[in-house]
Order: sequence, then C-alpha cells, then structure tokens
Amino acid sequence: MRPEVLNPLFAETATLDGVGPKLQKPLGRLGLTRIRDLDYHLPERFVTRRAVGNIDEAGEGEQIVVKLTVTEHRASRSPRAPYRVLAQDAIGNILALTYFGRASYTAKKQLPVGETRWVAGRLERFGEMLQIVHPDHVLEEGGESFQRLCEPVYRLSDGLTQPKVAGLIEQALERTPELPEWIDGSQLDKEGWPAWRDALVLAHKGENKAARDRLAYDELLANSLALMLVRADNRKRRGQSLQGDGSYRGRLELPFPLTGAQKRSIAEIEGDMAQEAPMLRLLQGDVGAGKTVVALEAMLIAVEAGAQSALLAPTEILARQHYESLRRTAEPTGAHVALLTGRDKGRAREATLMGLLDGSVDIVVGTHAIFQDKVAYRNLAMVVIDEQHRFGVGQRLILASKGKRAPHVLAMTATPIPRTLTLAQYGELDVSKLDELPPGRQAIDTVVMGQDKTGPLVDRLAAQIAEGRQAYWVCPMVRELDGPEEIAAAEARYAALKGRFGKDVVLVHGQLAPEIKDAAMERFASGDAKLLVATTVIEVGVDVPNATLMVIEQAERFGLAQLHQLRGRVGRGSEKSFCVLLHGENLSETAQERLKLMRQTQDGFLLAEEDLRLRGGGELLGTRQSGDTPFTVASLDQITQLLPKAYDDARLLMERDGGLEGKRGEAARVLLYLFERDYGVKTLRGG
Repeated sequence: MRPEVLNPLFAETATLDGVGPKLQKPLGRLGLTRIRDLDYHLPERFVTRRAVGNIDEAGEGEQIVVKLTVTEHRASRSPRAPYRVLAQDAIGNILALTYFGRASYTAKKQLPVGETRWVAGRLERFGEMLQIVHPDHVLEEGGESFQRLCEPVYRLSDGLTQPKVAGLIEQALERTPELPEWIDGSQLDKEGWPAWRDALVLAHKGENKAARDRLAYDELLANSLALMLVRADNRKRRGQSLQGDGSYRGRLELPFPLTGAQKRSIAEIEGDMAQEAPMLRLLQGDVGAGKTVVALEAMLIAVEAGAQSALLAPTEILARQHYESLRRTAEPTGAHVALLTGRDKGRAREATLMGLLDGSVDIVVGTHAIFQDKVAYRNLAMVVIDEQHRFGVGQRLILASKGKRAPHVLAMTATPIPRTLTLAQYGELDVSKLDELPPGRQAIDTVVMGQDKTGPLVDRLAAQIAEGRQAYWVCPMVRELDGPEEIAAAEARYAALKGRFGKDVVLVHGQLAPEIKDAAMERFASGDAKLLVATTVIEVGVDVPNATLMVIEQAERFGLAQLHQLRGRVGRGSEKSFCVLLHGENLSETAQERLKLMRQTQDGFLLAEEDLRLRGGGELLGTRQSGDTPFTVASLDQITQLLPKAYDDARLLMERDGGLEGKRGEAARVLLYLFERDYGVKTLRGG
C-alpha cells in the first residue's frame, strides 16, 4: 500500500483552485493529472528579463518589461493577418503589440485605448517597426512585481498559458509535503544537493544544476532499486534446473559454423538454465548477428530436459517469420514447433492448445496470445522474448506465473544499446552480447545523396527490379504535414512509385488495419511484390533475402541506431546490397556527422555509443524509436553521469543497509512509490 505521506501528491489536479473539466483536458494531454505530475513538470528553460524605462534602452531580441500607453488598435480584413495594438513608451516611441488568430480577443480586453499597461516580451523588428509578438504578460499596474530576473517556460498544450501553468504548479508545491530522506547524508553533503522538497521548489525558480541533478538522481535511484529487488526476488524463486543431453542440438544442420560470440552466449545461457534460480538474461545482438540460432539452442536445451519453450514476438508478422524460420531449422531435430496468434481460429488453434496441454508441442511461437488465461502448458520452462524493448518490467514479471515454476527467460534485442542505458532499462538482467557477424554476412555499401537525385535513383531501382531483385523505400511520415517544410510522406511516395511500377509496389505503415498490413508484407516476403514503401514499422524483424536495396528518404530525420536497424533489412542473401540515404538541404552539423558515420561503419554497438554522444540530452536513439528511457525527469546527460552512482547506491542499500528495512529503507520505500516503481516492493510481498 502507498505510504500515507504521499497521499497529497497523488491527489488529482481537479482538487486545485480553478481546475474544472475544461482545464482538465489540456492538462491531461500533458499527463498532468495529479499534484505529483505538476511538481515534476519542470521548466524547459528560463527567460531572463530586464526592466527598461523606454525602448531606446533595449536591444533587438532582448526580453524586456516596459510601461506603455495604448494609442490605437489596427485590425485587418483577413483573419490570417495579424492584429496590431500600437502603444507608446514614456518618451513617445511607438511600439506594436502583435497578435495572431484568437489571441486578438485577448488584446481587445487587455489593452483599451488610452490606458497604461506593463508589457513583458521579446523586442523584435518587423520592417521599420519595433514590435512584441504575443506579449508574455500584460498587467494594469504593479508591473514592478513581475520584473523577475528569471521566469520559467513550461511545455504547454492547446488551452494552457504560461501564467496558468505556473500558477497551478505554485499551488501544487504549496501542497507538497516534506518526505523522509532516502539519499545517504554524506552523499548529499558531497554533491551539495538540497533536500527533496527544496530541490523541487528551486528547480521551478531558476537554473539550478544541484536541484535538477538531485531530482534526476532520485528517479535513477528508484529505477535501479526496483530492478534490483526484482532480480533478488527472481533469485529466491524456485525454477527448474534444465540440463540438456545434446540429443536435439546435435541434429541441427546450420548453414554456418557458430561464431565465437554465439558459442560464448550459448555457454552462458546453458550455465544459467542448469541452475534452479530462473534465468533472466538479455541477449544483445547487432543486426544479422545470429540471435535466433542462439535462442533456438536455448529452447532445445529445455526440450532435451523434457520441458516446453515459448518465443514471444511483438507483432504477428514477426511471429509468423520466426515460426517459419524455427520450423525449418528445427525440422532435422524432431522438435515440434507450433504457431499461436490472436488471429488463429478453429481446429488449427484447438490442435495447438491441446498440444501445449499434453506436451506434444515442444516450442510455441506467437504474440501475447500465448500467455492468455485459456492457454495452458504441460511444462513451460523456457521463454524467449524477441525485441525486448517492446515489453516492460511488469510484462516480464507476468511471464513468471505461466509455468508450474518460474520459467527461465531470455530477452533479445537487435538494438545495440550503450552500456549506461542497458543498466537503466535492463538492470535486473544479466547481459550476453553478440558482437561478431556470421561468416556469410556481407557488408552493405552505404551511399549518401541529396533529395534532388531521386530521379536517377528511381531509374537504378527499376534496373534492380528488372534483374529480379526487391527493394525497400522508407519515409519518415505517413502523410504530408501542413507547413513550409516538405516532409516525405509514405502515401505520397507510394502514389508516385506506383505510377512507375504499378502492382509491384505495396505500402505498409502503422495506421493501416493489421490485416491489410499483413497482406502487403506477405506479398513482399513471398516475392509477389518487388518494392515495399513503408514508415519505420519495418525497422525490426522483416527478413527478405532477395531485397538488395534500401532507400531511406530524409535520412537526417532518423537517429543513428534507427538508420542502422533499417539498413539491416538488406544484405541478408548472397547478392551485393546497397543502402541509399537521401537527405534534404541545409543539414545541421550533427546530421552531417551522423550520415558520415553511417558510411564509415556497420558496427551497431559503436553507432549506439556515437548516437548517445551526438544527441546528448536529446531523445534516445532516434525519434523515440527504440525503447524510450523509462525516465521522465532525468535527461540523457544526467542518465550518463548519475546512473552508475545511483546503481552503486542501490546495491549498497540492498547489500549493506538491509534493503527496505530500517530507517533509510523505509524512506526508499516512499521513493519507490513516488516514482511508481512499486512493482519492486510488490515482489518482496508476492514472493
């Protein structure tokens, strides 16, 4: 149960003054539904203002506060044109206050002709006229009171203003109680960090690195501690010791000898599975490194020991692909592999369910359908989760309930993750790494070219198709967006290429109905369609050996890890493969460096580390693409700097300070509930 001291923080924002149903909607869009959410809705930046007696004292681009007298309102006939209010300062300089759209209604109310107002905003020039566009504040009197040197700027949604959000946060902070200290006193002194509540208040008042770092550290500590509790709990559980005799694995007929990394990973997995404590291991493998073979060896160990295995895939397309691949590879061994997805109906489904119950199905491949209540196993002892980043810790815990005893779990990801972030997301798992490619895997030639070369590229594509090859064309968005930038859209590109290649082209994106998407993918996988136009839904798992060309349009919009994932869709057969990165004009320095790195290396682990370095505090591994961080407070820079400390501190708390017992342990329990990592507490109770 949540500690009582936290109840005020989990009260709804509707309990604040001035928050009714109308305001709850925009707050909800930002995830601000509770007092705690407002506390942690930290400013994106701060505006420093300077009070001036007249605009001659101010520089263009400067944030100012100035006293003005309104002289005239100028409306335009066009609703799209700006609405201007002319005003003059103390020495007669004329300044325009410019409004667009509905904001003009506010201007009419706030700025009557002849009245004097204090106005705050950025001073700009438009032609010959100085102006402030959409002033941040307009006050009748007492302007001196808001001449703050520093003013927070918050993320907003439609229906919210900066003053409104700032006012609600002020109310939320007033209701925020003091909490017991969960950070060791000597560490607080060493870092110069304030107490928790003080840190929140300071973080909203101005740039304060110590306060921000302390709040980020709290979140990282909560996460590390929760994952360690899960790990400790897992080690106390009784699983099954699975020791294979090699009778099935010895009959495998693999196209290539195993790499050193594969052999090492299989040995680590075999060692884990021989223990009674259930395995929790992450298999990180670069694109094409042979994760599926390692997973099959692990599942066959369970079969040799008289148990069943399951492979969980995030989508139906991936489940079917895994099924076909595993069925073919496992055929010589005699292991019975079955498929179970939400779409399977009738006799085939009943036969699979009976096979799982009586033990005649050795390995089942499927989506979440394989863990529905109606699905019962004779002896499920091994679970493989593909594309681990799609499944959270909570889902990893659910798996433990399906076997008679907790099954061994092998999680796989094709997204190379920097070490720091592996710790952040998978701190409760041991890690095996496939950092070698099988001998038959070819290098992919990567070419960078401007968008203006699209015509010749389409001709090259036609030649590839004429030779019997297949190709991908990836776009960053589904449809065009309104705006000055031309954004390549999958639908528009599909229409253009269909004009050239007719029924040889299929389209796949996330907004299509699953059955339409699956049908298009199946046409491409079977070779019936030659060109697949898609968004990044094809980032993982699609395996078409005959595809030899990957075109990524507006490649500068993608992160390095995502570009690498997409490139890995080709080069899977015996023919030479190419990846073309099309880019727009005016590339930023970061984008140029990113595309250059793609040309220079195919090492996914190196690219992941470089991505982290290039993006700094930006979004993780691309456009929120491959396993978002589980953090809302800590920035990427803070994760990199503070997570190792938080991880060590959590380990000390568990090993030296008695875990969640004792004074600091009680405070740590409050921390876990504060950041909603209470599944860590529940593992202690649930056993």
